[in-house]
Amino acid sequence: MQHPFIVGITGGSASGKTTFLRRLLAAFPSEDICLISQDNYYHPRETQQVDSQGVTNFDLPSSIDSVAYAADVLRISQGQEVRRPEYTFNNPNATPSELVFHPAPIVVVEGIFVFYFEEVAKLLDLKVYIDAREHVKLQRRIVRDRDERGYDLEDVLYRYTNHVAPTYEKYIKPFKHDADLIIPNNRHFDKGLEVLVTFLKSKVPTKTKSK
Repeated sequence: MQHPFIVGITGGSASGKTTFLRRLLAAFPSEDICLISQDNYYHPRETQQVDSQGVTNFDLPSSIDSVAYAADVLRISQGQEVRRPEYTFNNPNATPSELVFHPAPIVVVEGIFVFYFEEVAKLLDLKVYIDAREHVKLQRRIVRDRDERGYDLEDVLYRYTNHVAPTYEKYIKPFKHDADLIIPNNRHFDKGLEVLVTFLKSKVPTKTKSK
């Protein structure tokens, strides 16, 4: 197998990366693309930093096991299979499954710190930044954290103001202009997605039809 083409996708929290990734993956046969998400590399909750109000801060680079993340990206870039327990966002009722990442022509590496972590960033062949205005991201975060994680509005606003926004300014926004492609996502990302899909399809080897 030839060396895969590795795409790093980042952007601020609630910039729409998950929806974008879902559409991107759907544009390829499963054997042609592999996603490795930063979300499955959080350190255990009991080791996470706590702020001055006693609230756990999951929005710091130190919350992620960047060494394991970079090691797995390197491993799959070398054509090796990677296995990793699913991270369940500290849900005690969820039983984590074992995730299996198979080598593929296109490898997508996703997360808010993929440009910040040098050991990950240096493995990327293409850097993509999903961009959205601050008020759009906040609205999306409120809806997501309410519906998916059961946080009330006060909790969401506290975390956004004290954790999410400072992290964006310090660890994410400064790397925006390192991106090869910036895709605005205030209302939709259709044209940006089309450009990326067309480009990535050129990186997938043509399959030889059997006679």
